[in-house]
Amino acid sequence: MILTAFFIFGTCIGSFLNVCILRIPAGKSIVRPPSSCPACGDRIPFYCNLPVISYLFLRGRCRNCGTRISIRYPMVEILTGLFSAALYLRFGLTPETALWFVLICSLIVISIIDLDHQIIPDILSLPGIPVFMLFSVLIHRLTFLQSLTGILAGGGVLYLVSLIYYLVKKIEGMGGGDIKLLAMIGAAVGLKGVIFTIFTGSVLGTLAGIILMIYGRFIDTKLKIPFGPFLAAGTVLYIFFGDMIIRWYIYGVGL
Repeated sequence: MILTAFFIFGTCIGSFLNVCILRIPAGKSIVRPPSSCPACGDRIPFYCNLPVISYLFLRGRCRNCGTRISIRYPMVEILTGLFSAALYLRFGLTPETALWFVLICSLIVISIIDLDHQIIPDILSLPGIPVFMLFSVLIHRLTFLQSLTGILAGGGVLYLVSLIYYLVKKIEGMGGGDIKLLAMIGAAVGLKGVIFTIFTGSVLGTLAGIILMIYGRFIDTKLKIPFGPFLAAGTVLYIFFGDMIIRWYIYGVGL
């Protein structure tokens, strides 16, 4: 029952994340006006705005104009629900679960906006740095110094990589949004988590780029692939499996 409750709670939060994903890049309020159909503007009543259920009941179409609703809406709701339930299974009913859930929700919004628009809004990443630093220190996951080190390492490493790339190529290779995003992540996970996130995010990004070039219709080696979603994926892997993977690596290579 508790697991089901966490899943349902997560889907409700996922519904709100969909609003953030749609409105933040457009510079609109995420509170007002109430949800409406993007095509016809018809206001969506509460009984047609139930996570996942309403999408199935309406068969993926607006009740007023019949315009097809993107499958991404229920997918975000389901994904958020699954993460909510998985965090409860992994960490129990603890403050740490709350910290990771807020972080993962932020990463979901950032990742999809980055995929859609190739931007990471400052309104999400910059306030996230002090917020996650405060949360992490208050629940005693990290000390103030550890969180600060994670911020400086996260932002500093990507800034250095970006600067070197610009000096060599004379073009911008990494946006400032990625730098601020990793600083935000570092506030929550510290130096160890930043190192893990950079490594796994780079591996996942490289694999995705290779797949796109080989099997996709984009054979352009200069194709810009947003790095934010891969940093987010690396962070999620660290939250659930980071310590286990690090221990396996250390003992596996005999360090």
